[in-house]
Amino acid sequence: MYRYIALAATVALLAEPANAQSNLSPADRAAAFRAGGFKLVGKQWRACGDPGTPSYSPGNMETIRDLNGDGRPEAVITEGGTYCFGMTGTGYTIVSKQADATWKLITASQGIPNFLTTKGANGWPDIEIGGPGFCFPVERWNGKAYVLNRHQYEGKPCRPPR
Repeated sequence: MYRYIALAATVALLAEPANAQSNLSPADRAAAFRAGGFKLVGKQWRACGDPGTPSYSPGNMETIRDLNGDGRPEAVITEGGTYCFGMTGTGYTIVSKQADATWKLITASQGIPNFLTTKGANGWPDIEIGGPGFCFPVERWNGKAYVLNRHQYEGKPCRPPR
C-alpha cells in the first residue's frame, strides 16, 4: 500500500502542468519524441508497436525539467499498454537536449521512474524503476548509460525474487 502511495506521489511530483509539452517549441517536442524512438502516427507519438489494444496509451511527455543540473531540459516520455509493457502497463523514455540543440536518448525501460536524491556520474539522479512487486531495481548513470546499481524497497536494500 505504502509503495503505491509513494508511486502516486512521484508521478504527481513529476507531472508538470497539464500541458507540459507546451514548455518546448513544436520542433523541439518533435525532435525529443524522435530521439526517443517514437514515430508520429496520425496525431499520436508511438514507439512500442501496440496493434491498437484497448489498454494502449500513446507517448506523452510527463515532465520536462533539468534532471542533471546542466541547464538544459530533459523530457520524460511515457507510453502505456500491457501488449508492450506487460503487468507494469507502462514504459518510460528519457531524452536530453544537448549543447548543440539536438536531442539524445538517455534511457528507456518498462516501469515507472522514481528519481532519487542519490546521483551517478555528471549529476544524473539514480532511478528506482517501480512496478508490480516489492523489490525494485535502482539504476545509476555511469557516464555512458544507466546500469543496475542495487535493489531497494521503501529505501532499504532488498533481494529480488528469483
